[in-house]
Amino acid sequence: MVNGPIIAELKHGLVEEAKRLGFASVGFTAAEDDPVRAKRLHDWIEAGYHGSMGWMEDRADVRQGPNSMWPDASSVIALGMSYAPDVDPLALDGVGDRARISVYAQGKDYHDVVKKALKALARWLVAAAKNAGLDEPQLKVFVDTAPVMEKPLGEASGLGWQGKHSNLVSREHGSWLFLGAIYTTVPFEPDTPHDDRCGSCTACQTACPTDAFPQPYVVDARRCISYLTIEHKGPIPDEFRKPMGNRIYGCDDCLAVCPWNKFAETAARHKAFAAREELVAPELAELLVLDDAGFRAFFSGSPIKRIGRDRFVRNCLIAAGNSSNASLKPEVERLCSDPDPVVAEAAHWALDQLKAAP
Repeated sequence: MVNGPIIAELKHGLVEEAKRLGFASVGFTAAEDDPVRAKRLHDWIEAGYHGSMGWMEDRADVRQGPNSMWPDASSVIALGMSYAPDVDPLALDGVGDRARISVYAQGKDYHDVVKKALKALARWLVAAAKNAGLDEPQLKVFVDTAPVMEKPLGEASGLGWQGKHSNLVSREHGSWLFLGAIYTTVPFEPDTPHDDRCGSCTACQTACPTDAFPQPYVVDARRCISYLTIEHKGPIPDEFRKPMGNRIYGCDDCLAVCPWNKFAETAARHKAFAAREELVAPELAELLVLDDAGFRAFFSGSPIKRIGRDRFVRNCLIAAGNSSNASLKPEVERLCSDPDPVVAEAAHWALDQLKAAP
């Protein structure tokens, strides 16, 4: 499948279609593995920074590059969908009776929204290639749930650069992009990789409440509040309970302080990611009473549903213990006898904190 002018026209049409489908950014890069990116991945895993995320280690040989996963791939189409927030993600810092939920989880589940758009774009590409007289392209779509390094691919395709907090940063959309990728046999002309624009700024490093960055551009997941509240299944380690504050699902601090966010416009945000009003500043008292059925109903269509009621209530109990809010004591005390031992342990800790609060 080699026809430069036709493929260039196909690329232009694909960019237009991607934007019609709600993607804010589109870029192209070659599918060849990059040994530098591969080494960074293996070094990160060898250091143990992946914590209990065993799938990172189990499939590292596939994750290290597109052709390691699919040798027939010629190109990667990297795509970003904006979820720029309307309000300051740090506004609830220290507000004891309220819980902080990461901006990305306040709207619809991005897995579903982005994958639906990726599949629609893939169908368009197959049809457009056929109409142009090309061989039917082969392709695979990915959004977060496969062994794909979306952030390095986003950088290589010009969407932005991986900042010192390790997340992608865009000059147009700041830190607020959900990433997806399409691997394809179509040999698209690669775009220019993005330069690093962090400069001497260390705002994200100093903002981290748990010192999760052993060095710039490297995150130790074991110390990251996003990892602890979402991926970590056991008790929250004692040293991180106070720094968690009232964060019950994820953490936006290192993203929110990035100076490049001043250029991010909510007008570019996909409508599915507008925050649900009840998730912008939820009351801890209302979250602590959720049983499994109530949790599933309340978070239907939300990525939060994926962690389950027990892990979620564990997080809420840590926030309750940090709240100095005596009105939460009855509900916390009730949870001391919760069937889940991790929840019960967190409740005992929270009750001790509330009793000791002034």
